[in-house]
Amino acid sequence: MPPPDLTHLDDSGRARMVDVGDKPSTERRAVARAVVRVSAPTAAAVAAGDAPKGDVLGVARIAGIQAAKRTSELIPLCHPLALSFVGVEGVIEADAIVLTAEARTNGPTGVEMEALTAASVAALTVYDMIKGIERGAAIEEVVLLEKSGGRSGEWRRSPTAQ
Repeated sequence: MPPPDLTHLDDSGRARMVDVGDKPSTERRAVARAVVRVSAPTAAAVAAGDAPKGDVLGVARIAGIQAAKRTSELIPLCHPLALSFVGVEGVIEADAIVLTAEARTNGPTGVEMEALTAASVAALTVYDMIKGIERGAAIEEVVLLEKSGGRSGEWRRSPTAQ
C-alpha cells in the first residue's frame, strides 16, 4: 500500500486521477516563466521582426494559449479545467526571450500545470520560429513563479530563486 501522501496512487500503487468532486470551487491563479537563451543577433532579429518565420512573439503567445487549453490532453493525470483566462507575454532581452504565462479559473483544482504548459509550449514555439537562424538556442528554464487559491493558499517563488 502506498504512503498516504501519494495522492495520485490508488491502494494498489497504480497511478490514478484524484477525485476533486468534493473540493470547493475557488478562484485560482498561476504564473509560470520559460527562458529561451539566444545570441544577441537572434534577439535583435526577433525584436526587429526579421525572423524567417515572422512574428515570433505573436505566434508563441497564441501557441501558449492553445496549449494551456489542452493541458489535460497532454499531462495524463490533469483534470480538464474551464479556464477563465490565459495570457502569455514575451520580453526580448539582449541574450534571451523570456515568456511569462498566466492562467486563471474558478474551480476545485489549481492551474499550475496550465501555466507551465503555456510557458513551455510558447518557448518551444520560439525555438521553432528561430531555429533557421540559431539552432543552438536553449530553453534554459521553465518554472512556476506563483500560485494562489485553494487549500494551500498563496505561494511565490523566492526572489533568490528567480
